[in-house]
Amino acid sequence: MVISIAMLGIGSAGTVLSIYPVRKQLQSEPSDGLNSRASVYAMLAGISIILGYIISNHISFEPIKLLWDRNQIFYVALYCFVLSIPFFFAGILIATVFLTRSEKSESIYFSDLFGAGTGSLAVLGLLNIAGPEYSVLTASTLCFFASFVTGGKKIRTFIIVFISINILFFVTHLSIRPDFLTVRLSPYKNLSLSLKYPGAEHLRTYYNSFSRIDTLKSPAVRFAPGLSLTYLDPLPEQIGVSIDGSEMNAVTKTVDKDALKFLGFLPSSLVYEIKNKTKGEGENVLILDPKGGLQALMAEYYGFKKAHKVEGNPLLIKVIRKDFREFSGNIFEHDTWTGLGRNWLHRSQVYPVRKEKDSNGVYDIIDLPMTGTSVSGAFGISEDYRFTVEAFKEYSDALDKDGFINISLYLIPPPRTELRILATTITVLEQMGVKDVSRYIAAIRSWDSITLLVKKSPLSQEEIQFIKEFAMTRRFDLVHYPGIKEEETNLYVRMPSNEYFQAFESILNPETRELFIKNYLFDITPVHDENPFFHYYLKLKNIKVIYDVMGQKWQYFIEEGYLLPVIFVMVLMLSTIMILLPVFLKTVHKVFSLSTSYSPLLTFRTSPTLLYFAMLGLGFMFVEITMIQKSIFALEYPAYAVATVLTTILISSGIGSLLSSRFPKLRTSYLLLALCGLIFIYSLMFSSLLNFISPYPLKLKIPAVFIALVPLGLFMGIPFPMGIKLLGQTDRALIPWAWAINGCLSVLAPILTIMLAMMIGFRSILWLATVAYLLAFVSLRKLMRN
Repeated sequence: MVISIAMLGIGSAGTVLSIYPVRKQLQSEPSDGLNSRASVYAMLAGISIILGYIISNHISFEPIKLLWDRNQIFYVALYCFVLSIPFFFAGILIATVFLTRSEKSESIYFSDLFGAGTGSLAVLGLLNIAGPEYSVLTASTLCFFASFVTGGKKIRTFIIVFISINILFFVTHLSIRPDFLTVRLSPYKNLSLSLKYPGAEHLRTYYNSFSRIDTLKSPAVRFAPGLSLTYLDPLPEQIGVSIDGSEMNAVTKTVDKDALKFLGFLPSSLVYEIKNKTKGEGENVLILDPKGGLQALMAEYYGFKKAHKVEGNPLLIKVIRKDFREFSGNIFEHDTWTGLGRNWLHRSQVYPVRKEKDSNGVYDIIDLPMTGTSVSGAFGISEDYRFTVEAFKEYSDALDKDGFINISLYLIPPPRTELRILATTITVLEQMGVKDVSRYIAAIRSWDSITLLVKKSPLSQEEIQFIKEFAMTRRFDLVHYPGIKEEETNLYVRMPSNEYFQAFESILNPETRELFIKNYLFDITPVHDENPFFHYYLKLKNIKVIYDVMGQKWQYFIEEGYLLPVIFVMVLMLSTIMILLPVFLKTVHKVFSLSTSYSPLLTFRTSPTLLYFAMLGLGFMFVEITMIQKSIFALEYPAYAVATVLTTILISSGIGSLLSSRFPKLRTSYLLLALCGLIFIYSLMFSSLLNFISPYPLKLKIPAVFIALVPLGLFMGIPFPMGIKLLGQTDRALIPWAWAINGCLSVLAPILTIMLAMMIGFRSILWLATVAYLLAFVSLRKLMRN
């Protein structure tokens, strides 16, 4: 969405220059005139960055209000428009320079992309130091400095005033934090709601480059997912931890073992008790994303010798270690790492964390808690490499021959998440050669959560008997164990229909599985690394039925990711209105042309130009967004993937542009064919490269991704300035129009990439990029013949 918004503003700049050409105005005093305009545009960009941030921060768009206020959807369009304005002024600056200095397009393109790439990386450092407000102020100040360098005396006077205002904002925000600069938190987010409870107290806010963490005390923070109704004692004190204002977890006070006895009344304790009762004292456990550390406390409570914890958010570990070390019982003091769990499993093989049994990656339990202090789902458009088929295969490989995968999650009817996990684990077991998968799986549910156990070997009779006794004594309902009968289920927390038992049995039975999954209301088929949208369950053909089942409320569709096509429609409309329509109307009235008898849009000769720059925008964005999404797997954090890929592709594209100015042989149409071949090779090999480097430290993986993508970026940076230079020699007036059409396709492509990837996978998106560049090659050949 953000990349689309940026391209919306940049593409609109081409429209303005198409309608109000400035080339002739600058011919008399080109240097002074260009510098003056550049200075004004940079100043306006700096001003609009601050104003755009403040205005967007106070646009009261709330997804939940869509339930009763359909006007909320227009706030999305307002967001897009307001946030595109700074990019408009940056775009009009660059487009003006291209228009007046097309003969130097390669050098201009290099400077533009080099600065953009450097900024993509630098912002990570800024965000790790302080909150996002300071990054906004820094970006604005950089624009003012650029204006100061190029501007005259009068402009410089204004710039000094604006820089002084920014400095004042810096100082006042450090001390009094004025509301108009502070990031506004939705009143409907879990953090806001928890702070409304009587006696609630906000403790502190922390930032890193990809998340915000708040700590709080509140009666709403009561973290014991699925706690048995037979447990009547109070819980120990807990401190709330909020991630991005939404995901809520808790740090539990650890006084002595007796204070933690409630842990034995949680459904997720089943696997720990099985290991202790059937094998003796537990040995090794791996907990992935322990958040506040409840499952880590559980491993310690049951006497496991080694509990390795791998948390996806390093800031969370830092906060608990710094502020709640004693409170949490030093739960993250030892054997704690950060990153993507499956990458850590690779890493533990390359760099063994112990010289004992666990150095071979052998665990008795791998624990995957999917719960927090409140029930909150993930957006369907969120990539999640933790729950793909490939991920569960790696978890299974890391288990001892009698080891368990333990998965706990909230019940969010109708069932879908648990059924997709079940289908995924079945796929992995069958890939391992298991015939009767029902013998390897057990599940129990409480009043609000379900726990799924997947064993690497068949469940023994002793383990089955213990599962039945555990469920009976704590009044948990059995969902599945090998040989279960329906009358044993839905006894304690009765549901109108026994849908969990029936769904599990249908999926576990190979004769009914395929038909059940095909006809089920939601899409519960397993996902793979090529389309890692685990939380996307919608079937287009069932939208009407799902709408009725969900109480005829559209809120569910927004949470599932259907805000994405809404945004796509919005940016399509905005790009049409802001980019295409003005140029079309101006062209029809023959104002854009060099002569009154000439209409570029209506001539056959113009069509290759439009197609060429349209396909460049589409192909470039298809490649860029796909590489970002795929790199998340290896680099583990979306912000790092965005920064690394953008920095690499932008800087290397700029270098490619610069090289093409030095070596004319690179400016050939056949370079596009070479680029098509290169993209196709990357579609086949890039995933393997990411898998290979995934075990290594981040300080090695980032340079590896950078080096891997440089050849691709070098080639991608040549076609656009080559086309601009060609137009400068043949039909300079078409340059703004080419800029606009390129920007329009670049607006749509980022969102379109994700929408298509959910259906056909990222590899297919790269193949579509190959087709786009192939069409660009055909168009360029026609342009050169003309």
